[in-house]
Amino acid sequence: MSYQRIDRISEEVRREVDAIIREELGDPRIDGTFSITRADVAGDLRYAKIYVSVLEDDKRDGLMEALKNAKGFIRRSLGKRMIIRYTPELIFISDKNIEYGVHIARVLAETVKAEDKTDGDEEAES
Repeated sequence: MSYQRIDRISEEVRREVDAIIREELGDPRIDGTFSITRADVAGDLRYAKIYVSVLEDDKRDGLMEALKNAKGFIRRSLGKRMIIRYTPELIFISDKNIEYGVHIARVLAETVKAEDKTDGDEEAES
C-alpha cells in the first residue's frame, strides 16, 4: 500500500475521530479544551495511534480516561463513517508538543525581557 494512501487515510481518521468526539460523546470529562493533533494509521489498517493535546493540564487525566473508555464506541462510529476494509483499533496517546512549545515561548520571552533590562542598565551607566 502506498504511503500517500496511508497519509490520506490517517488524515481522514484524524478528522472523523475529532468530529465523533466533539459531536457524539456526552461524557462531561470531555470538553473543548483538547485537540486531535495527529493520527498514525498502520500500513495494514489494523491500528491507529491518535495523538491528543490537552490545553489544561489538570483535565488531561480525566480526558484520556474518558477516551480510553469510549474507544469502542468511537471505533464503531468511525467504521460507519469511513469506507475502508478494516476499522483500525484506536490507541489514544497524550501529545505534549503544544504544551512544550508554549513553555519554550515563555522561556524565550523571559530571556528577551532579561536582555532588555540588562541593555537598559548598561545604557544608564554610560
